[in-house]
Amino acid sequence: MTRPSTLRDQDNDPRSAPPRYKRYRAGGALTRKRGGEGSALEELVPGRGGGGNWPRRPRRPGSPAPGAPGLVRSPWWQRLTLKRVVLGALALLAGWLVLSVVLFLVSSHFERIAPPASVHGVLDPGGFMLTEPANILVLGSDRRPHGSREPGANTSGPSRSDTMLLLRVGGGDSARLSIPRDTIVEIPGHGLQKINAAYAIGGPALSISVVKSLLGVPINHVVEVNFESFPDLINAMGGVQYTGPCVLSYLDGGSARGGFTLRLSGGTHHLDGREALALARTRENHCGPEAPYPDIARVERQQALFASMKSRLLSFSSLLRAPLIAWNAPPTIISDMSGPELMTLFAALAIGGTPPTHVLEPSGTETLPDGSIGLTVSEAERHSAVAQFLHE
Repeated sequence: MTRPSTLRDQDNDPRSAPPRYKRYRAGGALTRKRGGEGSALEELVPGRGGGGNWPRRPRRPGSPAPGAPGLVRSPWWQRLTLKRVVLGALALLAGWLVLSVVLFLVSSHFERIAPPASVHGVLDPGGFMLTEPANILVLGSDRRPHGSREPGANTSGPSRSDTMLLLRVGGGDSARLSIPRDTIVEIPGHGLQKINAAYAIGGPALSISVVKSLLGVPINHVVEVNFESFPDLINAMGGVQYTGPCVLSYLDGGSARGGFTLRLSGGTHHLDGREALALARTRENHCGPEAPYPDIARVERQQALFASMKSRLLSFSSLLRAPLIAWNAPPTIISDMSGPELMTLFAALAIGGTPPTHVLEPSGTETLPDGSIGLTVSEAERHSAVAQFLHE
């Protein structure tokens, strides 16, 4: 008779026991280096530890062998490549230029002086200066700071224009025409006068109208040079080089009267802001006679100084000083143009190169009703000068 099975017998019967599974723990053990001592892979899968036939990826050239010390990162200067150096330099240059542009625009907004509102009524409309040519009248006033002891200098009230230069820039065009301050013109309501008197009578607006009447060319913009801020701009540029004949002038009465005496021998000199201002303002050169027209020699000195400033601005040293120059440039300019328009003007001047300055040559002299002597310009000279200026 078969004995019924009991619960204890079932427990001892291997056929009735549930299958057993071996559990493996995943974690840090599996992340150890292959082949290391006590590796989990070697324990769990015999023959596949450090000495087994576990398949390995090919080693990259220069990488450490298995079991060797970890890779030591080389110093940064050893990891530099030409490409990285060039890209880094370009990034620094771009940031430096962006900073300069921002400083120029901020200074233009807060420091730039706008001309009288009457100027806008006599200016002719113009286009974008990088694609279309524009005519710009550059003026400089002969007013001196209060306390000036320079003989004949004007320190209050209306002043005459010290500099009168017509620029043509933009659209691949570039030309300069200088008008001597003693050129005789007809000023409406005031008869025959020297052209620089127009500024004293009616400011920059009347000067624009008189130049348009004299030459018959449109004028799109006006730029006045603020001589009080001029030395700061020259110093921000690190000074300028001037090459020319000897100069001896007494600014504000000369050093003996509390002013400044400029002495330059013939040749090349490095001028700071005060010396450059004295050169631009020099009316009478005591170094020697400047026949036949002293005013023409004065214009030539100003043009040489202007060309030197432009050359300096395009030099590498000015690139290093770009933010300082950008901040000091707008206070030197009185113009109808905004900050972005002035930047467009400077870009057009840089692209257009440095053309020679043509001076409106006088054909003779004439005594005016007030007893002063002015310069006359023939009709033929005016037509020739305008044709050369407009590249006709």
